[in-house]
Amino acid sequence: MRAAGTALLAALDGPAGERARYAFTDDAARRWLEYRPRPRPGVCLADLDPAGRKAAHRLLATALSPAAYAQAMAVVALEEVLDRAEGWRRGRHSGDYWVAVFGDPARDDRWAWRFEGHHLSVSMTVVDDQVSPAPIFLGANPATVRHGGRTVLRPLGPEEDLARDLLETMGPAGRAAAIVADEAPADILSATRPTAPGPIEPLGVPATRLTPGGRALLTHLVALYLDRLPVELAQREAARIDGGELHFAWAGSEAPGQRHYYRVQGDDLLIEYDNTSPDGNHAHTVLRRPASDFGADVLAEHRAAAH
Repeated sequence: MRAAGTALLAALDGPAGERARYAFTDDAARRWLEYRPRPRPGVCLADLDPAGRKAAHRLLATALSPAAYAQAMAVVALEEVLDRAEGWRRGRHSGDYWVAVFGDPARDDRWAWRFEGHHLSVSMTVVDDQVSPAPIFLGANPATVRHGGRTVLRPLGPEEDLARDLLETMGPAGRAAAIVADEAPADILSATRPTAPGPIEPLGVPATRLTPGGRALLTHLVALYLDRLPVELAQREAARIDGGELHFAWAGSEAPGQRHYYRVQGDDLLIEYDNTSPDGNHAHTVLRRPASDFGADVLAEHRAAAH
């Protein structure tokens, strides 16, 4: 990751490099999550030459597993699909993604970076060569593209299907505890806030109340989100939350194609998913660490060691 960050900055010319670089201490720009099509810090990939764009993608690939990188590229491509569906009115473009680097990856003990645009935000913080990997947001609009009754593209399908399988295995009593609201919220509750909320009430059903099959599916669902990371980071994150209590909550309709939402919460873990457009075809997903987003964990360790 350090090598890829250094290579990215080396690939950018003067103006582009200036737009991409920020001080690590610029918290307003660094502690940032924006998955809507809004202005954001950094340099736009559309303004880079092919070498610069490729360097940005190589940096992104250091933070994602091959499967998650494929999801991210599908999310980017969907910008063109959505623009066509909207009659080309908004001028959406698959090049409208930004990269920003905070600090100097070649020299600094503390540095960070973010790759972000509509429905994609990946933030990584590196302190003393420890990587703190969150938040990670992936969305999709449309969530599903179909033709002739068959699915053509559904990049976040596993995130929905596993949760539905879990809900199905619970039985009536388990679902009664897990379904916390008849209506889904308008969006994920953590939204674009730089600090994720603490435990979101109601918590829903605890893993201890699930059947062995239900607990296995909940573990699989959490692993699906952690496996967005490269293997070594995913394993570290899994070990970090191992042994802690997990809760699963669902809101909205149980029927596919209708507005629905779920979340999983654990020790310093928040997973949220929503699909709340009127046609149930616009998905948001996020992996956050409420106490450790944007490197709060490794920065605390660094301060303790330094002082």
